[in-house]
Amino acid sequence: MSSVQQVILQACLNGSRDVDEHPAVPVTASACAEDARAAVEAGAQDLHVHPRTDDGRDSLAPADVARWVEAVREAVDVPVGVTTGAWAWTGGGTPIRAVGTWTTLPDHASVNWHERGATDLATALHERGVAVNAGLWTEDAAQAWLDSSWPERTALVLLELADAPDQEETAERLLELVRPTGLPVLLHGEGRSTWPMLELAVAHGVSTRIGLEDVVEGPDGGAVDDNAELVRIAVGRGARRV
Repeated sequence: MSSVQQVILQACLNGSRDVDEHPAVPVTASACAEDARAAVEAGAQDLHVHPRTDDGRDSLAPADVARWVEAVREAVDVPVGVTTGAWAWTGGGTPIRAVGTWTTLPDHASVNWHERGATDLATALHERGVAVNAGLWTEDAAQAWLDSSWPERTALVLLELADAPDQEETAERLLELVRPTGLPVLLHGEGRSTWPMLELAVAHGVSTRIGLEDVVEGPDGGAVDDNAELVRIAVGRGARRV
């Protein structure tokens, strides 16, 4: 396990949002590539995207992953990761089988440890040379991950805190659990927890992320134009280390 903490600002460009939630959400590969370029120019050092089908649904299908990852890579020269969330698989077979047939590999992929089959999915990614980001949303998931063989094979610990009254206390407990591994940690929120968790990540000196997947408003609740503006605000709040 690594003892070096790499601190980055990741841009999460689209998630499962549609344009009815924010008009600047990129829902095609070409739009995502343009958005990625703007986000990197604004200060993002890493990207997380949700590939989609032609009709806009999250997808793990080889053709969709290839189209999105290749388009983004043509636009920017930073690591590109994808989701493997259970909701993103709507085809036959299993997500594990989908990963085995990917023709273009992302640099990393998030695996939600509370989801069924997480360790098998992580193994499939690892065997294909895709870095595994362990998504730990709860203390139970974090403990299950710690008790497994996966801390030695995980590239990044991804802590996501939902909007809840005890979000800060939960974040502190999760950080206390995982930081002794020495692995890089990325802490982020979603919705109203996004900006408080970004500030907590900065205070703890760990990586964080920002983008329209997580939030469609600035820290003051005001409207934002796009992902690039969110990145600029995050940089201004100390979320990027050089």
